[in-house]
Amino acid sequence: MKFESYWHDTAPAFTDAAAGPVAGHYDVAVIGAGFTGLGAARKLAKEGRRIVVLEAKSVGFGASGRNGGHLNNGIAHSFVHAKEMFGAERAKAMYRAFDQGIETLERIIAEEGIACDFRRSGKLKLASKPAHYDSLARNFEAIHREVDADTAILSKADLAGEIGSDIFHGGMLQHKSAMMHMGRFVVGLAEAAARHGAVIHENAPVTARRQNGKGWELTTPQGTVTADKVFLATGAYTTSAFRYFRRRIVPVGSFLLATRPLTEAEVSATMPGNRTCVTSLNIGNYFRLSPDNRLIFGGRARFSARSDQQSDAKSGAILEAALAGIFPQLAGVEVDYCWGGLVDMTKDRFPRAGHADGVYYSMGYSGHGAQIATHMGEIMADLITGRFDRNPWADLPWKAVPGHFGQPWFLPLVGTYYKLLDRVQ
Repeated sequence: MKFESYWHDTAPAFTDAAAGPVAGHYDVAVIGAGFTGLGAARKLAKEGRRIVVLEAKSVGFGASGRNGGHLNNGIAHSFVHAKEMFGAERAKAMYRAFDQGIETLERIIAEEGIACDFRRSGKLKLASKPAHYDSLARNFEAIHREVDADTAILSKADLAGEIGSDIFHGGMLQHKSAMMHMGRFVVGLAEAAARHGAVIHENAPVTARRQNGKGWELTTPQGTVTADKVFLATGAYTTSAFRYFRRRIVPVGSFLLATRPLTEAEVSATMPGNRTCVTSLNIGNYFRLSPDNRLIFGGRARFSARSDQQSDAKSGAILEAALAGIFPQLAGVEVDYCWGGLVDMTKDRFPRAGHADGVYYSMGYSGHGAQIATHMGEIMADLITGRFDRNPWADLPWKAVPGHFGQPWFLPLVGTYYKLLDRVQ
């Protein structure tokens, strides 16, 4: 078993990183070489701006290369609840932003010729309890009527042709959802940004920043750059150099495993629908097939802000048990990969984007960033240059999490709370 991301291990290496020291002056410094940062860098560079990308590790090291490979359209929350919180028109705009995020990915993949196994697969939200099916049905009715007709509600009997498990009580199908190889996409996006003129430095974490006239000076172990504007796209990997955001983002571990490649018979018996799937529990699971027919199976597993081999191994054992519970026919199947990563949660689990503490930012995707992050990079590029303001999260209040100063000491308590909810609801 390899304790590394399947997406990292099966993607080509990024070879266009800048050589030499970090130096010079730029129109915009982008911090973070994941989907969000690279989406902004590519667009700004195409428009002729001088762009530098400062990445603490390597391209796609963080959430962009450590996720489950799902590109699920529409808001992950209850649409009915979002309407109650924000009103019908704002809730519709939020829902459609995720749809547009997948459209942006599809466009960029075509424009740049990125080979990443992109496919409109559809997503199944699976009801783990009878009451969850009733809730899904109410949510479906509102979504189907008001914002997305390309949806369907499936009974327990309907699931037989979709998933080889009889523990679910029905589900909701969103046809616009997609999947892709995350590692190949993020490397292709970085190559495109570099090809259009962006300078990308790896192993260059921003350790300090200070205002320099109307702009900023950013210090890294490899040197210092100045920039007129700064775009922060680091999510759960935000450092203490940006304390304002650290107090508002809760890093939560999300863990995954990938089995050996399944046989055609195993695929037919397990995932005949070949869609992205997520269960309805608060501490649930999500899964899909990889391009080489591995089952990629993930979940919170443990409420921890750690992701290292020891933590990932503990979570992997929990995930193997959960996999066997959903798919008994795969109990004991060989696991080739086990990995984890950090998710940038906000208190209400809605993203945040805009300008604060002297920098532009987009983060807080709360486990649903793969489908919208690149799109938000492009939206923020337009905002940075003053061309358009299409920010779907503009003006959302964003208070600091009480008692949170960077290390989320309260996660075990949160985990206990959600486990209790799953028992009683």
